[in-house]
Amino acid sequence: MIIHTPAPGDLPVLRAIERAAGQPFRGLGMARIADDEPPPLAELTRYRQAGRALAAYEAAGGAEGEAGRPVGYLLWDPVDGCIHIEQVSVHPAHARHGIGRALIERAGRADPAAGLTLTTYAEVPWNAPYYARIGFRVLADADLSPGLRAIRAHEAALGLDRWPRVCMWRPPIGPAR
Repeated sequence: MIIHTPAPGDLPVLRAIERAAGQPFRGLGMARIADDEPPPLAELTRYRQAGRALAAYEAAGGAEGEAGRPVGYLLWDPVDGCIHIEQVSVHPAHARHGIGRALIERAGRADPAAGLTLTTYAEVPWNAPYYARIGFRVLADADLSPGLRAIRAHEAALGLDRWPRVCMWRPPIGPAR
């Protein structure tokens, strides 16, 4: 697996990855989430240009270090001194191979002194329970920073609170290794 900034021509593939990654939500009675549209190309382009988009690629099998098609991606924003994971999606055909974790680890290296935050569904097995296994902990509402409060308010306005959601935090990875 190779992780780097996605090429402009790969941005439509990232949208397809997110659509595919959303389909398992149907089995949990969360069709609205499964049907949610991924970020438009213009938004993905902004993340890419800002250096806050990562894509995981299969190795192409040719020259060493040559990347094939993207199989996962991550977007992040700076929020109150932390790296906030805005979106992480892995194509279901490539799930359970450590791709999401590798993307999160790489994002964490953008600023090794910053903690990582995200918002997610509390009861979806591949959401909060997964993030807890890789070192995130649930933040109490009283511990939310102003930026996280704003993100949660926006999510609530979008109707995402129909299912329980939480904010999670992971400590900084420390100095670059």
